[in-house]
Amino acid sequence: MNPKDLLGKPDFVFRAQRLLLFVDGCYWHGCPKCYRRPSSNTDYWDAKVARNRTRDAKTTTRLKRDGWRVLRIWEHQLSDMDSVLSKVKVLLASRIKLSSS
Repeated sequence: MNPKDLLGKPDFVFRAQRLLLFVDGCYWHGCPKCYRRPSSNTDYWDAKVARNRTRDAKTTTRLKRDGWRVLRIWEHQLSDMDSVLSKVKVLLASRIKLSSS
């Protein structure tokens, strides 16, 4: 969990399977389902969330280029842990190459 030696500091690492799992916070990463734009200081928050999303995309691209499979899930998806665990188990049991997730 939370290794410091990998770009982006993934939340979970499965080194043998070359799988990285990021849990992106709905607020900080601008979840299309949950994000509620603050009503004050909107220029700051719009730019902050945009920078986070750009950084996430660049990080995912670089990690994939380095041979990692990257799974990103939204924080709200943790409310359906069975679904999340099912997806992770399938990926751990396979060598499925992930597209943009």
